[in-house]
Amino acid sequence: MLRQKTMLGYAIQMADSPSFPPFMDPEQFTKMIEGTGAVSTDPLTAYQKALDAWGQVLAPLAKAGRDKVDPKDRRFSGPQWEHPVFDLVRQGYQVMSDYMLGAAEQLDNIPEAEKAKIGFAIRTVVEAMSPANSPFTNPVALEKAVETKGASLMAGMQHLLHDMQRGQLTHTDPNAFRLGENIAATPGKVVHQTPLYQLLQYEPTTEKVLETPLIIFPPWINRFYILDLTAEKSFIKWCVDQGITVFVVSWKSADSSMKDIVWDDYIAAQIDAIDTVRAGLKVDDVHSIGYCVAGTTLAATLAILAAKGEADKVKSATFFTAQVDFSKGGELLNFIDEHQLQMIEALAAPQGYLDGRFLALTFNMLRGKDLIWSTVVKNYLLGEEYPAFDLLHWNGDVTNLPAKWHREYLCDLYRDNKLVVPGALSALGTPIDLTKVKTPTYIQAGREDHIAPVESVWKLQEHFTGPIKFLLAGSGHIAGVVNPPVQQKYQYWTNDAKAASLEEFIAGATETKGSWWPDWLSWLKQGSDTMVAVKGGRVPGEGKLKALESAPGSYVKAR
Repeated sequence: MLRQKTMLGYAIQMADSPSFPPFMDPEQFTKMIEGTGAVSTDPLTAYQKALDAWGQVLAPLAKAGRDKVDPKDRRFSGPQWEHPVFDLVRQGYQVMSDYMLGAAEQLDNIPEAEKAKIGFAIRTVVEAMSPANSPFTNPVALEKAVETKGASLMAGMQHLLHDMQRGQLTHTDPNAFRLGENIAATPGKVVHQTPLYQLLQYEPTTEKVLETPLIIFPPWINRFYILDLTAEKSFIKWCVDQGITVFVVSWKSADSSMKDIVWDDYIAAQIDAIDTVRAGLKVDDVHSIGYCVAGTTLAATLAILAAKGEADKVKSATFFTAQVDFSKGGELLNFIDEHQLQMIEALAAPQGYLDGRFLALTFNMLRGKDLIWSTVVKNYLLGEEYPAFDLLHWNGDVTNLPAKWHREYLCDLYRDNKLVVPGALSALGTPIDLTKVKTPTYIQAGREDHIAPVESVWKLQEHFTGPIKFLLAGSGHIAGVVNPPVQQKYQYWTNDAKAASLEEFIAGATETKGSWWPDWLSWLKQGSDTMVAVKGGRVPGEGKLKALESAPGSYVKAR
């Protein structure tokens, strides 16, 4: 028996309450009818009068359930929702929401994976049905429409038509940021280019730099400049200012020429970039960072280098929110079944690549309340001007994905979890065995990550066999990584003891306020803090690696 109250049961309970409103009071009933009928003579005044009259009737009933409002639910945070009419609308929605979500949780005799898919689907529907999403049941939108004499609705309609034309929600002012000017603006040069990526080297700002350079592999699911937003938020600039020679890979957004690209090609690209930096600077090894899917790929790259006896090319490996064991892959697993794989294949087949807007929608659905419906309310119902928000600007700057690689990734990793089975996958003719990786490793996970759950990221250290440091950062997949010291936001947790589980790590962890970047830098320098003068190849274009164009390069600008 389900324990949740049905809406009928809730209504019966309220009817028995002494606070149940006297619907048959003649005076109040007359006011309601008069307020409704006056619409034809003075719509704006009539609207307010009718609302007031209905409010007097429904006030006792609304008051009875007001203590159930979740103060963290921003959808209903405005004072307009305290009006009895809309408070009752909200309460009715809350009862329905609790019932549907509770019913999903109590499903028995079905596999956990299927139960998770059903729960995700119901949550998606429930979020869409919120009264905050409708212009007829959102009092904030109604009030603004009245105040602006409909101008807000007209502006919202223009936003809607614009988004329908581009096939994507607009989260920020599209004209607020310009690549190379006020975003992705850290000075540097493109020093190497292949059909798959450009290699950027950044100009030093210190007289001496660490002898071992750093190469960063961002995910090709998005643009690289998540690590080079505004100057204050740029991880790349911060590293340069700390005396590190920084190289970054900028991946090409897929087009029809990349229809045969597979995972081997991305692994080969990482090895090529590592060798290019080593040769260009005449150094034996590099520090490396892999973010998200590029971190997953970096793990495979390290395994292949180890199998070939070339592990010493990489002095250290840092992983930002990267997974190798997908047994706890989170809600993205809800999108991996044969039906959806066939749909994705059909979408990508004509051109050989998957349109980045599809993947953007998928990620937005994981946080639909914040990334879809709040935007619908602000843009369409309220007609607000687009804000200038660098992170959301990057989030909407989508990239296309090679179709063959994408299917491989979903099937071999998310669905079949082959990467953690020694020899189950091969790349470049070499079997992949993660247990061969002994490279010193730093793992960063986001406590609230909805794409790479911390439980999944944690499992990486169950497969590598070298020295590992695990750090848990506050916030999620993006803000947990892009958290510069100057902002003094969030926190992170470390635990020097060897923890057998994530729960054990958390139980014994030390919390530190602010950015985790300085902790990572201290760890990086433990391996070697030898400094060298800035000359020759340490300056982009002045060594063996010649400058091809200025950063951020042309690949990041291709649409």
